[in-house]
Parts: sequence; structure tokens; C-alpha cells
Amino acid sequence: MASPVAVIVNAKAGGKYDTGWAGELTDRFRAAGMTVAVTLAADGQTMLAAARAAVVAGAQTVVAGGGDGTINAVASVLVGSRCALGVLPLGTLNHFAKDLQIPLALDAAIAVIAAGHAIAVDTGEVNDRLFLNNSGLGMYPDIVRDREHQQRRLGRGKWLAFAAAAMDALRRYPFLTVRLCVDGRMHERHTPFIFIGNNVYSINGFTLGERTTLQAGLLSLYVAQRTSRIGLLRLALRSLFGRLEQARDFDAMTSTDLVIETRHRRLLVATDGEVSRMTTPLHYRTRPQALRVLVPAPAAAI
Repeated sequence: MASPVAVIVNAKAGGKYDTGWAGELTDRFRAAGMTVAVTLAADGQTMLAAARAAVVAGAQTVVAGGGDGTINAVASVLVGSRCALGVLPLGTLNHFAKDLQIPLALDAAIAVIAAGHAIAVDTGEVNDRLFLNNSGLGMYPDIVRDREHQQRRLGRGKWLAFAAAAMDALRRYPFLTVRLCVDGRMHERHTPFIFIGNNVYSINGFTLGERTTLQAGLLSLYVAQRTSRIGLLRLALRSLFGRLEQARDFDAMTSTDLVIETRHRRLLVATDGEVSRMTTPLHYRTRPQALRVLVPAPAAAI
């Protein structure tokens, strides 16, 4: 008899899931023909430990339930192995699931996992830390850290906290002076924020939009061009009304690896929405087809 498939759920994601909900989830998987063992993880260390235990036990599939940070945590254990990642998009934004056309409805996502169609997708790394979507420097991780502080200490909702954190960042006027080494060429920039994407993104406000593929083996680099306080305010207003233009507002490049140098010895870096402090220089690279993910099967040709 096959061992149950490990399903690791962030207990704090979205609706804050409990043991009753875990039982209902088990029943939904059973209805789809799968036997699962659900772990409700209260923190990142529990997620990582559960994923490692599943891989050591020889699991062919490990399912992660939560937002992009949760998917990142479980994927960091599976990357480079033959174990496939199943995705239950239970977060707020679910960028990774959306870009892979994984349905957001729970039963539909379970059906994709049960069907078992896997593809190999690229991942990105910065100083050996994995990201599935993007990494950000400058204003972005500053806003994310402040938003989390306001949610935790002041009890504000996510979007209100984000708006307040963004306004605080504008008042602080944070800029980075960096040297970018891309394909052997050096570029010096003074910028409020930098995004590095796993494959190529469209631009949508202060965040990145959609990707048409996660299999091109590329990193995309976006550096905001505005350097004055007034210019940054205009950029924020253009973002608010959806009028950013890639050619006008950003320098954009692609590469398979790049290095970012700065005078700061340590720097706040966001990876898939999680913020950590890293030692510079920052070494980014792509890992082509390093992660197997269960996705909807392509429609049959008519």
C-alpha cells in the first residue's frame, strides 16, 4: 500500500486553518482518489522539517498549501530532486500558481495534483537562497518589512498596512547606489528599487505582473530610473493609476546570472515576499528546470 502523500499547509495562511479544516481537506483529496497526511505548520521551520521528512521517506509528490512564501519554503527542499511539488494556492496573491495556470479554487487545484502532470520549471537564487517569483531590493523589502510590523503590532489589515508602509518609505526617500555586473558589463545606478525576476515579467505598478513562461532559463532585471524625490512621487502616482511604461520608467535587462555590489555590507533582500538581511555582494543565478511542479495538462489538440 502506497504511503500517504505529504500535504503541508501554512496554518496561518488566509483563513487560518485548523484541525477540522484539515480533516475536510483530507476528505477532498480522498474524493479525488488520493490518500494524504496533512501537516498544519505553524511556522517556516515546521514546513521545512515536514518537507525534508517526506523527501527522506522517498515521496514522489509533496503538496504545499499557502501563499507564495509557503510554496517557496517547500520548494527549497524539493529543488534539484525528482520529487514533484503540488500547489494549493491558499494565499492572497498566489503569483506562482497563476503564472502556471494552476486553478485557485481548492477542488480544482486538488484535481490538478491528482492528475499528476508534471513539468520542470526554472528557479532563481540569490546567495544560494531560492526564489520562484522574484527578488527585490531597496524600497520594496523596506515596505514589506514595515507592512509586517504594522500588521503585527498595530493590527492593521494587509492592504492598509501596505499603503501606510509605502507612504512612510516615500517620506524616508530610500535610494540605493549600486554596481550591476550583467554578462560581464558593469552598470552603475542610483535607484529606489530593483526587481530580479525568475524569467521575464510584464510590469504592473510597484510589483511585477505576469510571466508567459517559467522555462526560458533567464533572470530579468528591472531598475527604476527615477532618482529625485519628485520623480519617485510621480512614479508612485503612475503606478497607482496603472500607467507605468517599461521603457520609460525602468531599465530592463535579461541574463542567466548577475552580481549586485553596494557600499552596504549587509542589505535587506526580499525573496517571494519574505525579507531577510544578506551579505553583499549579491550573486543571482538561474537554475534551469530545477523544480518539478504539477500543473494542468495541456488541452488535447482537436
